Amino acid sequence: MANRRRRVWITRAQPGAEATAARVRALGHDAWVEPLLDIRPLADARIELGGVGALAFTSANGVRAFTDLSGQRDIKVFAVGAATAQAARAAGFRAVLSADGDVAALAQGIAARRGEIRGVVLHPGAAEPAGDLAGALADQGVEVRSVALYDSVAAEVEPARLAALVQADSVLLHSPKAAKELARVLKAHPAPGLRALGLSPAVIRPLARSGLAERTSPPMPLEAALLNLIGRGR
Repeated sequence: MANRRRRVWITRAQPGAEATAARVRALGHDAWVEPLLDIRPLADARIELGGVGALAFTSANGVRAFTDLSGQRDIKVFAVGAATAQAARAAGFRAVLSADGDVAALAQGIAARRGEIRGVVLHPGAAEPAGDLAGALADQGVEVRSVALYDSVAAEVEPARLAALVQADSVLLHSPKAAKELARVLKAHPAPGLRALGLSPAVIRPLARSGLAERTSPPMPLEAALLNLIGRGR
């Protein structure tokens, strides 16, 4: 049954959810798009680029939030993965390097190239970042500054819609915060037959006691690897 058509609930925020849905459909599966999080810019967010030698992005949301506030595009960019790097290039950044991994891999990649950076590394991101990039860079002696540009908040979804969504074969999760929201949903709508596919072990950790059929993540925190898990299992 590995090749049968699956019903896949996509929980990530827009506009990334539609991009993921297109990839899921291209694999021959049904994509049910219902984000558990909404991205909202912080009203008082400001960007100061004085002394900044590089930008570090841990999500495409961070890229979008930065480009909404600044027209600067000639700064070197370090991106956590391919999707974030693609978003940076699409926004007009020319010097973009991808770590193709997680926050730890991004920190290591930046530290390895510290000699190329003339100034501080600026990390534009969320009010509640999924990982501690600033701490990881500071531990390696890289000067870093973080700036919160947006927040992710729980999306409002009708209970009847949630009751239908948990009947999917699999649910895709791109962040621990989305997994926490799913854990909350599952308290009201148990789903013992649902498979939770998360981008990394850290992403699915909040679902440890949620009574799901399966919780798993790919060997590398890449969306392509995540989507490969859809056709596996039961």
